[in-house]
Amino acid sequence: MNSIASTLASAVRQLTEQTASDTPRLDAELLLAAALNCSRTHLFTWPEQRLTHQQSEQFNDLLVQRLQGRPIAHILGQREFWGLALNVNASTLIPRPDTEILVETALEKLRENCPQKTQQAGSDDPYPACRVLDLGTGTGAIALALKSERPDCEMTGVDFSLEAVHLAQRNADALTLTVRFLQSDWFNALQGAAPFALIVSNPPYIEENDPHLSQGDVRFEPLSALTSGEDGLDDIRMITAQAGAFLQPGGWLIIEHGYNQAAAVQQLFKMQGFTQVETRHDYGGNPRITLGQKPQQSEKQHDHQNRT
Repeated sequence: MNSIASTLASAVRQLTEQTASDTPRLDAELLLAAALNCSRTHLFTWPEQRLTHQQSEQFNDLLVQRLQGRPIAHILGQREFWGLALNVNASTLIPRPDTEILVETALEKLRENCPQKTQQAGSDDPYPACRVLDLGTGTGAIALALKSERPDCEMTGVDFSLEAVHLAQRNADALTLTVRFLQSDWFNALQGAAPFALIVSNPPYIEENDPHLSQGDVRFEPLSALTSGEDGLDDIRMITAQAGAFLQPGGWLIIEHGYNQAAAVQQLFKMQGFTQVETRHDYGGNPRITLGQKPQQSEKQHDHQNRT
């Protein structure tokens, strides 16, 4: 039987030659660690270890799936996000590292506007808990990452897909994090809910005819979680139009979008009356998220107070 080192070298060569992966070495290591039921560190520590016949067969089966283009996350059934091990399946998007920029920004705004606190009995605070909403939660990645950092916040995640809601709930249970997950077509199931201090979303934002939809991992992900009209902005238009009604005064809306959509998304925020609108870049330097604040009071209220 081959050693760990020779098995990895062969797998990396195959993945590279067939351009089946942008990260052939990492993919080979993750698959071999799964076949051997060990950590990647073990692979580096014991490169001369020989695989058993069963381990070799299991690894080859996993490798063939990757060579056919199936995403690593779907092969292994898991993806790490914000240090959390999340179960994934074909019903949702696979969490991407760049979405952690959204989490970082959300935590920053929570620190500024919703300091961590313990609600005192009898307090007249109109918003006793810092309420956060994750629209289109998918695996629950964003909501769970935020909850892991801010356990004092009341977290809600919604998704149109019932299968995604069930998956997100399984992830919450496995991580022992308390998040309320609901099936909802965006805000529909939240009518009459108390306002939120923060709304975050990684909605569909790819153009329907984008050629990248037939390439790479996205071929295995649900189109409904990827595309949003001819220009990719249909869902973002709807979210920016409706979010204000569900935010408390001074609350923030943060949305992930495509690298070439920043100007258009900023305009949508401003059209709906959001202030402090800005765009932040992902780890690759691409404009990736746009955020804006609901005014503390309307201009009409402000004018009235000035006159009185």
